Amino acid sequence: MPVDEITDPDDDRIADYRALTDVELRTRWEPPHGLFIAEGELVLRRALRAGYPPRSFLVDAKRVGQLADLDTGTAPVYAATPDVLERATGFHVHRGVLASFHRRPLPTVPQVLETARRVVVLEDVNNHTNLGAIFRAVAALGVDAVLLSPSCADPLYRRSVRVSMGEVFAVPYARLEPWPDGLAQVRAAGFTVLAMTPAPDAVPIQRLTPAQRDRTALLFGAEGPGLSRGAMAASDLRTVIPMRRGVDSLNVAAATAVACWELGRDDLP
Repeated sequence: MPVDEITDPDDDRIADYRALTDVELRTRWEPPHGLFIAEGELVLRRALRAGYPPRSFLVDAKRVGQLADLDTGTAPVYAATPDVLERATGFHVHRGVLASFHRRPLPTVPQVLETARRVVVLEDVNNHTNLGAIFRAVAALGVDAVLLSPSCADPLYRRSVRVSMGEVFAVPYARLEPWPDGLAQVRAAGFTVLAMTPAPDAVPIQRLTPAQRDRTALLFGAEGPGLSRGAMAASDLRTVIPMRRGVDSLNVAAATAVACWELGRDDLP
């Protein structure tokens, strides 16, 4: 595996990795250029297994051997000292391995729903950590896909990918537009749209009927404001995870995990 040494953090060959901590800059750079960044060996290996074509690899010079068994194809492998890596990326790359990958075209909503039984729908979830945790829970708990409102964060942003442990690559997702009118597509496909809310008069999730549990779209809002009135009105039923000790709600990622487990528990062996 040929390796090119990088000694200048401003080297144009590693432009994909510049200022990785600047969310606004990365948002303007990555999707328009059709790329995303994977951080850590485990994550980049999962991206490769999922079929994402690599653009390049950037590693700590002492960790080049970690990639020795990979088929990197025509993608160049760049190596640098930790100091050069930090000056280029804007943070200490303690995992020592980064990779830039080509994005793939997103599937359409009908394509995602065609073979799905349960999906998670997110409105305005723009915290990358929460989004990554949601994808990890969805993958682990047997949900088939995720639908995102237009204002949701990018699932392939580095932090989301890292928090998901690369499981974002295993879960089909699509953008649902227009919002919230696009929820009509989900209902027309035969899904019961369950609006998750802490409202005390909502139906406890464990009390749903078999018909309501069968083909479901779990609808979650952003941390804090929750679901909009329009999204709530476009749902079939308001559903609550009962709380104890006066706690009014869970973090959106935790709530997603609990709701996904509850609806999938009948499928467990």
